[in-house]
Amino acid sequence: MTQPSNLSPPRRFSTDSRLIVGRLEAHGSANYRFRADQSPSYFLKVATNRGLQILWGKDLARAIAESRTQPKIGSIIGVRRTGYETFSIPARTRDATGRTIETERLVKRNSWMVESAQFFAERVQLARRVRDAHADARATTKSHPELVSTYLSLRGAQAIAERRIADPKDRARFLSLVREAMAKSIKNGEPLPAVRLHDRSKRPSDTTARQYQGGKTDEPTR
Repeated sequence: MTQPSNLSPPRRFSTDSRLIVGRLEAHGSANYRFRADQSPSYFLKVATNRGLQILWGKDLARAIAESRTQPKIGSIIGVRRTGYETFSIPARTRDATGRTIETERLVKRNSWMVESAQFFAERVQLARRVRDAHADARATTKSHPELVSTYLSLRGAQAIAERRIADPKDRARFLSLVREAMAKSIKNGEPLPAVRLHDRSKRPSDTTARQYQGGKTDEPTR
């Protein structure tokens, strides 16, 4: 099998990809679109309220194998594209004289997440709690201990803001961006904790604080 070259770092979608919910009908290896002249791929058949959908992508095999909820045939699942990577593969074309020319073709490969529908529903609830700046952290972590590390990260972000950002409005905006980044990662099903803050030599860098001053809109590192 041809190995990809010039593999790019995986990219995550900047906006939420559509979540496809339905009953898992079948999955397995097959030539793309079940055509003999196409390359090997992997398919997922999902019966949704809009009809049967057949999803294609080599990464679906990994997504099924590494699924935390391990759905079976007949399970109600959620499927979401989480990002993609690009790479080039060797290709051959012919010029006007019929001579074969060796070239490269750029290919994009999607990455996927496949979990039970209940998993995604629970993540939406957790994300809602994290977004609520007025929620009691002690009570929330008592009922949802999986959020302990997330709230510890929020506390660390608050400590950074108090030490390095003088303006109260900039400080509040910084904390709001950190909270939103965490909530979005949780909602999308990413592993917890969603955000890790690095404090070089026990102190935050000036760059971290300056990113959230002067009207910049970049999200915190995740």
